[in-house]
Amino acid sequence: MGNGQWENIEGSEGMLEQLTLAIDPISGDYTRLTRFKAGADTKAFGAKSHDYPEEIYIISGRLYDMAFDQWLEAGHYASRPPGEVHGPFICELECLVLEVSFPSQSACDSAGV
Repeated sequence: MGNGQWENIEGSEGMLEQLTLAIDPISGDYTRLTRFKAGADTKAFGAKSHDYPEEIYIISGRLYDMAFDQWLEAGHYASRPPGEVHGPFICELECLVLEVSFPSQSACDSAGV
């Protein structure tokens, strides 16, 4: 179960918040909401990738994903395989993103590393 509290994402100067909705204590798989406030820019974090799959759904607003040179609009769904680079992101108006991540399906774990 999640903690039910929005938390500021460290280093975002209050422009990004996350709310963990659920987390499996055994697998580490989790579901969370991320809120990008109007004017948020994640260039300082750089592009990201994970060694596990994740899925995102844009609930409201829109984000510009610099890695794909693409606006992700409300209703956009993406399934990111392990290692797929995404971001940095720019947000003009507030944007709410649902993220489902599967650390239990880590490419490192499945490769026996």
